[in-house]
Amino acid sequence: MNWKVAALYRFVEIADTAPLQAQVKAECLKHDICGTLLLANEGINGTIAGPESGLDAIIDYLDEKLGVRAGELKYSHAAEKPFRRMKVRQKKEIVTLRQPQANPTKQVGTYLEPEDWNKLLDENPDMVVIDTRNTYETAVGMFDGATDPQTQTFVEFPDYVKKNLDPQKNKKVAMYCTGGIRCEKASSYMLAEGFEEVYHLKGGILKYLETIPADESKWKGDCFVFDRRVAVGQDLEESPYMLCYGCRMPLSEEDTHKDEYEKGVSCHHCKNTLTPEKAHAFRMRHQQFKDENL
Repeated sequence: MNWKVAALYRFVEIADTAPLQAQVKAECLKHDICGTLLLANEGINGTIAGPESGLDAIIDYLDEKLGVRAGELKYSHAAEKPFRRMKVRQKKEIVTLRQPQANPTKQVGTYLEPEDWNKLLDENPDMVVIDTRNTYETAVGMFDGATDPQTQTFVEFPDYVKKNLDPQKNKKVAMYCTGGIRCEKASSYMLAEGFEEVYHLKGGILKYLETIPADESKWKGDCFVFDRRVAVGQDLEESPYMLCYGCRMPLSEEDTHKDEYEKGVSCHHCKNTLTPEKAHAFRMRHQQFKDENL
């Protein structure tokens, strides 16, 4: 079975998420949908997958309820079921930043289509270009010349900005992320902090890889995704990565041949920080997983 995958988000005011949570969950299960959707007063965010007819039906439903087609909606495909189950969760924010002044429903940076993104980078070689993702994502790929803030979570982004950027000096800033959602919130935050020109890649890396031909691309590497595919490349084709179950870092095939790698337990990123107790627990978990799949 070929699974159709939809990555979506929209910043839209939702007065009461509790009844909507139950309704959305029931509708997803009815259409054999798997994945995760987050609901908050500021909108909806998530990645879901299912058979093509079922996924199309749930997108129609979400569009009727929340207008998801007016936000960001991107499709791809997976050869195997990319998520184990369906989860619909209520959250305080659909992407956590903990900065009340960051409100994309009120103000947001300038959207750039992939073609315009290339033009901006070409015409502004000295401009700061920020990858707003976390280190386990940037390890797989980045735009050539972009800055990696070395954040472990998105809530660290404001600290990075305060320590490294100045509205008086950095008049023009560009940023990007996987699908665009973090950039919308990050750009709203930076405008609130006094930055004048803030640009972000509309649709994120995923839209860029889908749109820009390989010979025109400024992207180097692959793009981490939050499902069993781990990473995708040009034209959103699945890339040969896997996750370390010890630290959740993406691993290439070459990484799995290193001495520190133990399937289901550790890799070169975490081997030296893994306690014997945790290593034992991971081995037990991995053995249980193998037994369940015999």
